[in-house]
Amino acid sequence: MVDRRTIQPYGLLHGGVSVVLAETLGSCGAAFSCPEGFRAVGLDINANHIRGVTAGWVTGTARPVHIGRTTQVWHIDLHNEAGGLTCVSRITMAVQAER
Repeated sequence: MVDRRTIQPYGLLHGGVSVVLAETLGSCGAAFSCPEGFRAVGLDINANHIRGVTAGWVTGTARPVHIGRTTQVWHIDLHNEAGGLTCVSRITMAVQAER
């Protein structure tokens, strides 16, 4: 939800909030894709902010680009309530044996 807690001084959704959402979605996808006894931890994330959002909900979809033995790459698209693309992100995860 875009509101006073999630906006930056110009009244737009803060880019960091978009990255938090993207990382959460990619990390969940990676965790669910790990074999038993393994975990996924973040290596790198990037984001391109396409369109500003001033109100309403932002939703995201994470899709795997690569599910490997030691790494995973996920692509995340974020959209506003009207369906407009607001942010694209990519996260790379390391797959590690649980300790």
